[in-house]
Amino acid sequence: MNTVLFDLDGTLLPMDQEAFIRLYFGALTQKFVPHGFEPEKLIQGLWAGMKAMQQNNGAQTNEEVFWRAFTALAGEKAADHRADFDAFYQNEFSVAKKATACHPLAARCVRLLREKGYRVALATNPLFPQAATWARIEWAGLSPSDFALITTYENSRHCKPNPDYYRKDVLEKLRVMPEDCLMVGNDVKEDLCAEALGMQVFLLTETPILTDGFLLNSCEHGDFQALWEKIQRLEAK
Repeated sequence: MNTVLFDLDGTLLPMDQEAFIRLYFGALTQKFVPHGFEPEKLIQGLWAGMKAMQQNNGAQTNEEVFWRAFTALAGEKAADHRADFDAFYQNEFSVAKKATACHPLAARCVRLLREKGYRVALATNPLFPQAATWARIEWAGLSPSDFALITTYENSRHCKPNPDYYRKDVLEKLRVMPEDCLMVGNDVKEDLCAEALGMQVFLLTETPILTDGFLLNSCEHGDFQALWEKIQRLEAK
């Protein structure tokens, strides 16, 4: 094993997901209603865009798929406000930070792995643009430069739990085999599915997202302290 993949939301960045969505959508509505957008259609467009990305078959980037679905509901004029949306994620989006927490061991785990010679990548579900992803990385006490790869909606063509997300958007770009990877995440459906490809997996239990019938003892798991101790035991490369 020479490569460690980390999920972001709920893993490196603990969060209250419901509060995060409420703050995120609230800020977006507040910014774009004055531009003539209807609040309900704006939010419906966001959900439609996310659903379209989750169903993406790889023919287009997630960004292209999102904007086609989003403008169909939010209105074609949304395409004229692309610059305003980019600015939103660089500015007003920061209000959603209130729903997250910076765990002191998150950055320490990533940096110790790098010091030991492991490649570290951020395998976060690519539903967000780069600006929003980089912001959340910084909320976690990390820097984009800490990662060999960061999946965003601009550079990805699939989403979790589609196995092609791991195969094509992560493994192929890193030029690494599944058996050389450890996937660390908090979501059984989206993160632990990497095990079926041949990856090792570690379920972080700080804020786990479990599925009905899942047995915790069926996989390696633990809190941040357990992950930190695991990384300390790894041999240097």
